[in-house]
This record gives sequence, structure tokens and C-alpha cells, in this order.
Amino acid sequence: MKKILLHSLVAVCVALAAPWAMAQSWPTKPIRIVLQFPPSGSTDAVARILAQSMTASLGQTVLVENRPGADGAIAGDHVAKAEPDGYTFFLASNTPMMQVPLLKKNPPYDPVKSFTPVSLVGRYIYVLVTGPAVQAQNVNELLTYARDNPGKLNYGSYSGVTQLMHTRIKQVAKADLNLINYKGEAPAIADILGGHVQLTFATPASTLQHIKEGKLKAMAMLLPSRYSQLPNVPTAQEAGLPQLPAATWAALFGPAKLPRDITLRMNKELNLAMAKPEIRDRIDKLGFDLAGSTPAELGLFVQDQLGAWGKAFADAGLQPE
Repeated sequence: MKKILLHSLVAVCVALAAPWAMAQSWPTKPIRIVLQFPPSGSTDAVARILAQSMTASLGQTVLVENRPGADGAIAGDHVAKAEPDGYTFFLASNTPMMQVPLLKKNPPYDPVKSFTPVSLVGRYIYVLVTGPAVQAQNVNELLTYARDNPGKLNYGSYSGVTQLMHTRIKQVAKADLNLINYKGEAPAIADILGGHVQLTFATPASTLQHIKEGKLKAMAMLLPSRYSQLPNVPTAQEAGLPQLPAATWAALFGPAKLPRDITLRMNKELNLAMAKPEIRDRIDKLGFDLAGSTPAELGLFVQDQLGAWGKAFADAGLQPE
């Protein structure tokens, strides 16, 4: 009996020590940060800047892996099913963490139970842009044209924000806008420049240079105050559009049951990278507002946002499909 108890005690000690030993030696190989977006968009650019900085501090390569499609559900499901060993993370926007669980009848994961919160990364800035062929010079003219020409305008959508604002514009304008879905921001902007789509909400990372060159027209900003890079562009409220009732954000998550020591180390390295002035300067120019958090703060934030986005979708008449 003593031998059995001794063997059992040893087994328990080994099991308890395993996560500690893993955390102490982590990382010993490259780390992957999975994105729901294709390359070239604003989130991709932010992720690569942060990954480069963290590669130096962690002593292991931090890779960015693009897995676009299904409103981010493909990337989210991949990370949710990954081993919680600290080598697979999800840099997610609010779309896969809010839209997928709230607007899909059978979502592949739970935004709370399937992931370990690591840190908030920041918030997106959005600008309503139209293509060069659109004659409207402001939001009022755009809404009037949409109302007088039902079905003539194509609206590009690639996220929960763009889908929600499509619905809200239709409600305000009492107009029919064709919804064209994309896997990411970059292909949507490419089609606007090509004349296949007429308008969408997008980030300055993908639009600012085109706006300055006159290839795109900026109509309104989804911000409470004017954006410093485009001071002549009115806010949504100033332009007569409804303000977005929920936050637009990005955050880092690991799979569920990620060891606490690894979670805290990744949180520390990410927030140290975001605090560097040269990093903040580069990312600020992309039109993305960096803002970190503790893992616990991110967990509470996700819970709060589920309520805010749920109400926003319900008010817009969007139901699970």
C-alpha cells in the first residue's frame, strides 16, 4: 500500500510540475500569431510590426499566419482547437469574437470558454470611403443618391463593423444597398478602386494614401472627434450617420487552458512592445489606436462587448443565420 501511495504521489507531483516546467522553458520554438485577415490589411500590418519586436525580446521567431474566411471563424476555430502550449495565438478583431458567436446559429467556438485572454491590443479607426466614379461629395448627397437609385450601389463588407454599418446606413437612408462580402479589407478596397464596389468603411492603413491621391473620397469617420490625419472629414455624427454603439477592437487570445505563466509572459512582452515609442509611431500612422490590458481586464472587456454587440445587432434587426 505504501508503494502504491508513493507512486501515486510521484505521479501527481509530475503532473503538477509539468505546466510549471513548460512555462519555465517557454519558448523553445517559433510562435504563431494567427489572423483572420489576408495579408496587406491594417491588422496584418499591426501584427507584423508587433511580431518583429517580440521576436527580439522572446528570443524565438514570432510568425504571422493568415487564415482568412468565414468572418474569422476559420482562424478562430483553428486556434481554439490548438494545443494550449504557448505556440499558437489568435490576434482577433471583434468580428470573430462577437459576430460569429452572436450571428451564427452553430458557431464553432465559444468566445469565452474556448480561449484564454492575453491582452487587448487596441481599437480600430474607420472611415467611410467611396470610389472615384461616385458623384456624391458628402454623406447627404450619397444617401440621397442611394435612395433615388435603389440597388445601384454596391457596399463592400468584410467584418462585423462593416456589416452592422451597412444595415444602419440602409435604415437611415431608407435605401437598398447591395451587400458584397469579402474575406478581408484589402480585396474590398481593391474592388472599390476598380469600380466594382462603390463604398465601404475601412481603416486608414488601407485608404489614407488613396484618399490623399484622390483615388478614394472620405465621407465620414467612425470616431467621437475628428481624426488628425484627415481633419476636414466629419465624424459620423456630424455627417448625419448613426455612431457605432459598440467598440471596434483587436486583442490577443490563446487556446483555452493556456498555462498562466505563459499567458502572463506573453502579456508582458506584448505590452512592452506596444509601449515602445517607435512602435507606437509606426502603428499610429496606420490609423490604429494601441491599448493594452491585463488578461483579467480583457476577459471582462469581452463579456461587456458581447452585451453591447448583441444589443447592436438586435437593434439593427440582424438575426443568427
